[in-house]
Amino acid sequence: MSERQVGDPSVVRSEAAAVVRFEGAAVPADRHPSSQFAAGLIGSPILKIAAEVRALAAQGAKICNLTVGDFAPAEFPVPDLLRTELAKAIEKGETNYPPSTGMPALRKAVAAFSERRLGLTVDPDAVLIASGSRPLIYAAYRILVDPGERVVFPVPSWNNAHYCQMSGATAVPLACDASTGFLPTARTLAGKLADARMLVLNSPVNPTGTVFAAEQLGEICDLVLEENDRRAGRDRPLYLLYDQVYWMLTYGVEHVHPVALRPEIAPFTIYVDGISKAFAATGLRVGWAIGPSNVIAQMSDHLTHVGAWAPRPEQVATASLLTNDAEIDRFHEKMRGEVLRRLRGLHDAIASLRAEGFPVAAEIPSGAIYLSARFQLHGKRAADGHVLRTDDDVRGYLLRSAGLAAVPFSAFGQPEGGGWFRLSVGAVSMKEIEELVPRLRAALEALRS
Repeated sequence: MSERQVGDPSVVRSEAAAVVRFEGAAVPADRHPSSQFAAGLIGSPILKIAAEVRALAAQGAKICNLTVGDFAPAEFPVPDLLRTELAKAIEKGETNYPPSTGMPALRKAVAAFSERRLGLTVDPDAVLIASGSRPLIYAAYRILVDPGERVVFPVPSWNNAHYCQMSGATAVPLACDASTGFLPTARTLAGKLADARMLVLNSPVNPTGTVFAAEQLGEICDLVLEENDRRAGRDRPLYLLYDQVYWMLTYGVEHVHPVALRPEIAPFTIYVDGISKAFAATGLRVGWAIGPSNVIAQMSDHLTHVGAWAPRPEQVATASLLTNDAEIDRFHEKMRGEVLRRLRGLHDAIASLRAEGFPVAAEIPSGAIYLSARFQLHGKRAADGHVLRTDDDVRGYLLRSAGLAAVPFSAFGQPEGGGWFRLSVGAVSMKEIEELVPRLRAALEALRS
């Protein structure tokens, strides 16, 4: 702007007129504003439910929010060491780009931590750091699976259908039920792996909170090995993507993983892990993948172009945490106790309602921060005359009448109508759970056949 223009009202008006507002702007549908990829994207049903919960809470409704797979910092703060080391890293100027594969100290710490805690012998070059586990899962899809190739995964499970859509893979969902802990078995997988490019497993499971038993997982590993023996020299391998981001949160059961059970499966296995769940650090965004070095290198190349690096200060702090076993053990002793107290509180409350004759049930909690609960209310009529016909009808009724905010398994790919729900305890207090129970009882009592 020239000197004579300074303070000229006409210039101010001209600049103001140049402001463009996009609210409500839209390109006519016949001009196809988006790509086929964008047109096929499906929004998260969990986020839609969360928006409804927030709206009701804003109106003053009493809500026990069991929808979010997250932690309330007031209930579950991150480890003290992680917080202090993060502040130190920023103070020291660790604020520039990290290496695209991850800070060397963190890759080394992850390798050593995995050997101490999981019995995995890992070269740091086989470790890839990213901004949480999500980019790593997606990178595995993009690197290992060509468009049209088959990816097999159990349902209910988290996000696999969306990753298939985004990568162009052909989704092969395998419906599982409570009889197998909502997990696949070698029997249910038999015949499903031929010509598949990837099998995706998760334990402990989001959304069910259940875990693989050693025999169950070992037999599945045998199927993968048999399939790869069949393909040897004739086709690319079948890979096993093993999401174990909740493995440090188990209760009275042992976490098992593929390579510990079948060492020969290592060349075909990619592990995904991170600090988000095990250390209540969902917002700090540090995850890692461990796998064959050639696959890890290609995943790194992909993420380099995406820019999905974990922030440098968080990587520095996480490296310090993972080398301090005493701090980890102290933290988990308290955290697991608090999570389990909430899970058991919910389980026992639902079990007591079942004993009173209500059509509800819950699985014994064994891992993660989730309880599998069943509300068999289909066909019941609410006081306003509305008949509950779908899982979403049941969800909406429980939210409005009891302040119970939960996510149906149908949001995780489970066939509609089973009445199973994920109850997540990371963001609620015991007081909120205790206050929920009489509201839930009253809502169940109000239903009519």
